[in-house]
Formats: sequence, structure tokens, C-alpha cells
Amino acid sequence: MTVSNETRVTEFILLGLSSNPDLQLLFFVLFLVMYLGTIAGNLLIMITIYVDSQLHTPMYFFLCNLSFIDLSFSTVTVPRCLVLFLWQDKTISFSDCMAQMFFIHFVGGSECFHLVLMAYDRYVAICNPLRYTTIMNRRVCLLLMVSTWAGGFIHAFSQSLPIIQLPFCGPNEIDHFLCDSHTLSLLACSSIFITEALDMANSGLLALSCFLVLVISYGYIISTILKIHSTEGRQKAFSTCATHLLVVTFFYGPIVFVYMRPSVTFAVDKPLAVFYSTVTPWLNPFIYTLRNEKARKAMKKLGGRTMSLLRTHAN
Repeated sequence: MTVSNETRVTEFILLGLSSNPDLQLLFFVLFLVMYLGTIAGNLLIMITIYVDSQLHTPMYFFLCNLSFIDLSFSTVTVPRCLVLFLWQDKTISFSDCMAQMFFIHFVGGSECFHLVLMAYDRYVAICNPLRYTTIMNRRVCLLLMVSTWAGGFIHAFSQSLPIIQLPFCGPNEIDHFLCDSHTLSLLACSSIFITEALDMANSGLLALSCFLVLVISYGYIISTILKIHSTEGRQKAFSTCATHLLVVTFFYGPIVFVYMRPSVTFAVDKPLAVFYSTVTPWLNPFIYTLRNEKARKAMKKLGGRTMSLLRTHAN
């Protein structure tokens, strides 16, 4: 803390998930396992898609970008959590806290837009199969991907700027394991009515709007699938859509609950934050690979090539 005309907060204290040493050790192991799994799983997906030319299609191009987003999301949050679980010093500087908040919303907002983009890709593939390659050409796919990152950046900037401008003069304890606009605004020593309204309009309505667009898109997709005469074709289309809907439910559900209300903390907020920031990026590789036969075959082929290469070098 520094003192001028008024006391200003220069660092915050993240209280984390628990103050119990045994639980902290357990959380450290669980988070470390999930983080390593997130890194390995998402890197495997990206490398497989890059190496296998049969996966150079819009669907897998977007899946590769989703893996990169998930890897980034987990990296923004988990390493700091691991430090909290092991060290007694729970402090984080003001600038680091604001930076983490910005990147959480940057990557999280990008994922919100990207899941909508993936739904659009499936809509075109299933509802307009004859025009799919024309509509989803390489240039369009690249522009759409860049637009998701640009949208995430705009969202993060507009979400973070009002928080950064708030006066923080104590207390400085954040009852969370990460710095987020929702919890930080509660520590401000001025009225946060406008900030809360912007928070709900920005994050809450963004997540809800994206979710509603996804529901409408999948309404059209399912109605088209039901018209497919081939049983095998229906099963394949349903399998792809079920995978995406599973990811959407895991991601949007907690976010809508947390951000579509004023800045009031509930006990369930931290577990929900763990779910969308840590568990979902860890689960996504399993969801996509376990339900995608083409991706599984490509990974087995990559594994066979790797083992063959290692044997050659060993001999």
C-alpha cells in the first residue's frame, strides 16, 4: 500500500479455493494433472491436424484454433493457481491482476465467438452441403477466425477499462483464485452501478446472445438432419452436433450464471469458474477425439509414424 492523499491498493490477495493445507495440496495435484493433460491433448490435436493432409478442412481448421484457445485459456489461469496452492504468499500486483483479468476476457470472449463460428460451419456443411466448399473457402475461414480473436480483444478491452479506472483503496482481499471483473468491482471504494451494468451487458449478454444463436442454429441443423434418409448419415451428423452441443453446455452454462447478475458472490461461483477455465479446456480434447473417428485414426497414424521414426533412430 502507498499513501498520498488517499490510500491506494498496489497489490491484491487471492484467497484461492481453500485455506486448508491438505486441500490445497490435493487441489495442486488435480490442477497440475488437468493442466498437463490440457497441454498434451490440445497440442496433440493441433499437431495431428497440421501433419495429416486429410484433416485440412474448415471443420478441423476451426478445431485446431479451438485447441489453441483452450490451451491459452488454461495457461492464463492455472499456473497462478498452482502458485497459490504451494506458496504462503497469495499476493498479486495490481498490474498483474489487471493483466490476468484482460487476458481471461480476451481468450474467453474469443472462445464464445469461436463456438458460434463452429456452429455456423456445421450449419453450412449440413444444410448447404453442395455449396459448402464454395462458402467456406480458405480465405473466408481465415477471415472468420481472425474476427473471433478481434471480437475477443474488443470485448476484453471494453470489459477491463471500466474496472481499471475504479478507485481501489482497501480492502484488497479477493475471495477467488483469479482476478476477474466480477470480483474486483466489489472491492472498489466508489459506486459500481455503471460498472455492474456494463459488466452484465458485456459478458453476460455476450454469452447469452452467443448461446441463443447457437440454439437457433442447431434448431435448423437438427430439422435438416431429420430429413436425411440414410440412417448412417443421420447418425454421423448427430454425432458431430452432439459433440459441439456438449462443449457449448459446459462452457456457456457457468458463464451465463456468473455474469447475468449483479456483482454478488455465491459459494458456487468458484467451482463454476474452475469448470469453464480449467476443466472444459481439459475435457475438450477427449470429447472431440473420443467422438470423432477420423481424428482418432489420424492420431493412431501419427503415433505409428512417431514410433517407427524412434525405432529407426534407435537402430
